[in-house]
Amino acid sequence: MHTDTDRCVRAVQSKDARFDGWFFTAVLTTRIYCRPSCPAVPPKVENMTFLPSAAACQQAGFRACKRCRPDTSPGSPEWNARADAVARAMRLIRDGVVDREGVPGLAARLGYSTRQVERQLNAELGAGPLALARAQRAQTARLLIETSELPMGDVAFAAGFSSIRTFNDTVREVFALSPSELRERAEKASRRKDALPRIPGSISLRLPYRAPLNPDNLFGHLAATAVPGVEEWRAGAYRRTLRLPYGTGVVALTPQPDHIGCQLALTDLRDLTIAISRCRWMLDLDADPEAVDEQLRSDPLLAPLVDKAPGRRVPRTVDAAEFAVRAVLGQQVSTAAARTHAARLVTAYGEPVADPDPEGGLTHLFPSPQALAALDPESLALPRSRRTTLTTLVSALADGSLPLGIDSDWEAARAQLNSLPGFGPWTTEVVAMRALGDPDAFLPSDLGVRRAAKELGLPSTPAALTARAAGWRPWRAYAVQYLWATDGHPINHLPV
Repeated sequence: MHTDTDRCVRAVQSKDARFDGWFFTAVLTTRIYCRPSCPAVPPKVENMTFLPSAAACQQAGFRACKRCRPDTSPGSPEWNARADAVARAMRLIRDGVVDREGVPGLAARLGYSTRQVERQLNAELGAGPLALARAQRAQTARLLIETSELPMGDVAFAAGFSSIRTFNDTVREVFALSPSELRERAEKASRRKDALPRIPGSISLRLPYRAPLNPDNLFGHLAATAVPGVEEWRAGAYRRTLRLPYGTGVVALTPQPDHIGCQLALTDLRDLTIAISRCRWMLDLDADPEAVDEQLRSDPLLAPLVDKAPGRRVPRTVDAAEFAVRAVLGQQVSTAAARTHAARLVTAYGEPVADPDPEGGLTHLFPSPQALAALDPESLALPRSRRTTLTTLVSALADGSLPLGIDSDWEAARAQLNSLPGFGPWTTEVVAMRALGDPDAFLPSDLGVRRAAKELGLPSTPAALTARAAGWRPWRAYAVQYLWATDGHPINHLPV
């Protein structure tokens, strides 16, 4: 979008927050870059240039605006709506792969050479993988500086910098402030009445999103399907345990009118960026609700549902393998029964963790595929055919022959899932929707979808409904959320 100068200028002059994260405005006279909705007086048109990423701005010598903090804007919705190599690369970079495995590791996951990956990212984002990862490290450093009392040396290490000098130079270059000056500004802001509370041992921050966001089905679904010991809804927040590259974590996510409140307790602060990325992914916070809802409103029978509660998101997961296992446990049983089956696996095979909240009920991580590979099928209170489905899935996940993750090729993953015994269209598509993040995943055979379609006057047979839903593409997963929400089940409502 950054190449459409007229459109970008209009967005900046109208301070349109819908375009935050789509592009960045770099001001040639001040050498500052901003988000489109920056509250400052817009610069003259001849002094504006537009770049596709914060990393591109930083690489070109611009520093982040102190008022609008463009580095904290929602991510581009393109990377979650596309399945090509660049989108997959961006999802992996957000998940910290470059910091852990380097550019060769990123390229290997994508099946390309390092040169091909660098060329493709530079072409679309104006920056290569190292620059994109550096921009992410800078943002992590800022979060730790502003939300913790860690010594600066620990901040530098946790944010992924190789030395204190590199950390200091990067922070000064990106934010035009030293680390100590950033902390002083944050301490002054923390005395404001609307500041987030600081909880000992945790990091408190706001997760931005593009409005509107309807939290009902999003948090309702996560709360209603919560696995005891791993997830819970308590005191107005969805809480769960996290398995992360360097350690473990516990997160509490609270819906607010203009952001999601996030409190993270981590055993290793190097996991901060990854934990935030996975929480944003789970809550679908980088979606573009305006584009989604505009497309769905084009169907006159769907339009009233969208108008009634715009901004529905697709509830996802922080762990694709975990969700695939839970999808099998949930085949042809109630939500309560699926939670019971999952809780038994957690008790038997999950890794114990300590809940930082003395009143919390989180006790375990969901078991890894490697841990579940040791389970005795006869111990499962499931039909024999479903035991076979579960053990076959777990084996494929554990030995790596079925790679599921944010970087998965959606169609290749579907083909592999469909080849497993007991995986029909419903299970495959619900994994594609909630674990892989395909925004066009569709469940025409789902009972709730068919019931809602019939009540609305839409075709209710899978084939006819699929044909009608062609006009909803590429956002059929969001259409499913609107259809499900016609039911009065607690899963569709914000818990009280």
